[in-house]
Amino acid sequence: MKILLHSMNFAPELAGVGKYSGEMARWLSARGHAVRVIAAPPFFPQWQVAEGHSAWAYRRGDWHGVDLWRAPTWVPARPRTPARLAHLASFMLSSLPLLLAQARWRPDVVMVVEPPLFCAPGVLLLSKLAGSRSWLHIQDYEVDAAFGLGLVRGGRVRRMALAAERWLMGRFDRVSTISAAMLAKAADKGVAPERLVLFPNGVDLRAIRPAPPRDPEAPNPAGGYRAALGIAPDAVLVLYAGSLGHKQGIELLAEAAALLADAPALHFVICGNGPSRASLMDACLRLRHVHFLDLQPAERLDELLGSADIHVLPQRADAADLVMPSKLTGMLASGRAVIVTAHPDTELGRAVTGRGVVVPPGDARALADAIAQLAACRSRREALGAAGRAFAEAELDQDAIFQRLEAELLRCLAKPGEQPASP
Repeated sequence: MKILLHSMNFAPELAGVGKYSGEMARWLSARGHAVRVIAAPPFFPQWQVAEGHSAWAYRRGDWHGVDLWRAPTWVPARPRTPARLAHLASFMLSSLPLLLAQARWRPDVVMVVEPPLFCAPGVLLLSKLAGSRSWLHIQDYEVDAAFGLGLVRGGRVRRMALAAERWLMGRFDRVSTISAAMLAKAADKGVAPERLVLFPNGVDLRAIRPAPPRDPEAPNPAGGYRAALGIAPDAVLVLYAGSLGHKQGIELLAEAAALLADAPALHFVICGNGPSRASLMDACLRLRHVHFLDLQPAERLDELLGSADIHVLPQRADAADLVMPSKLTGMLASGRAVIVTAHPDTELGRAVTGRGVVVPPGDARALADAIAQLAACRSRREALGAAGRAFAEAELDQDAIFQRLEAELLRCLAKPGEQPASP
C-alpha cells in the first residue's frame, strides 16, 4: 500500500502521540509498504523545537525507510489556550501545501491523527483529489477535553465546535481510536459502526521486559538510576514517567509525597517534561525524598521502568474516557505494580482493576494510603506486576496490534463485494 500519515507529532518524540505515530510508520515501512509522513519538527513534551531541527524551514529526509517531511511550526514556550490555538493553526497552514502536493503520488490511504483536528479538512480535500481512502485516528478528543478541562469556555462556542467535529468525523472512510470507551464516543458523535476501528496503543514486549527481582541487600549497580539519585537499595521507589501536562493531574503526586514525607525508605521519582514541571518542582522544593529527571532516551526506558517498585499514573476525573494515557502500556509491560487515579467505571479504571490499584481521582490521601500499603507488601506488588505483564502480553502486544491495523487498512481499500488482499 501507499500510505500517507499526517501527524503533527512524530518521532523522535519520546512520549505521547509522536512516539506511537513513529512506531506505526516504521512498522508499516518494514512490512514493505510505501509510507510518507508530514509532521511538525519534534517539540513535545518540552514545548521547544529539538536541537538539529528548525521551526521555520521545510525539511525532507528518510527515517527508517519512511519518507518524512517537516513543516514549519510555531512552538510557544507557554502553551496556554490562545498560544496553543495559534500553534495548531501554524502547522495546519504550513503543512497544507505539502499535503496537497501528495495528490500526484496518489496514496491509497491518507491517515490524519487527532490532535489536531485542525488538519482534518485538508486530509479530506486531498482524499477527494487523489481518490484515496481517508482515515481519522483519534488519540485524544481535544474538543471535549478543551471544554471539559476548562481550557475553553462558552456554550455557543462549544456547540459550534462539537458540530464541526461531528461533521468532519462523518466524512472519513474510517475512524479509529485507542479504547472501547473512546470508540463508543465516536459512535455517539454519529460515526457509522461499519466505519469504526479499535486501534489501541501497544507496547514492544521485547523492548520492555520485567526486570529480575531486586535484592534489597545487594548494592546498587553502577550507572543505574538508583545509584545516580542516591536512593538506597532497600528503598521503595515510586515512579511517574511521562509528559507533565494539564490532563495528568500531576499535582496530586506532590500532595501525596508531602503526606508521606516521614515514611521511611520511600522515594518518589518524577521523570518528565511539560508545562506543569516548574510548578510541580516548586511544590516539592522541601521534599528531599522527591527526585526529578528529564525524559530519558528510548534505549533506557526499559531500565527506567524496571527501576521502580510502584508506578503511579494520576489522571483528572474530567479527562476520563476522553484520553487513554499512553504511558500505561509500558507500566504494565514492566511487570511492576501500578496505581492509577480513576473512577472504576471508566476505561482506565477497568483496564487496571485486578492488575493494579485504582483510587479516586483528586484524592491525595487515598493515593498516599495506596502507596503506603503497597510499599509495605512486596508480595502484593509482585503479584500485581505479574498480572499487569500478563495483560500486556495478551492485549497490548504492539506487533499483533499493527498486524490487525494492516488488515483493516486492506479491508478499507477493498471494493464492495471484493475480498481484501492478504497482508
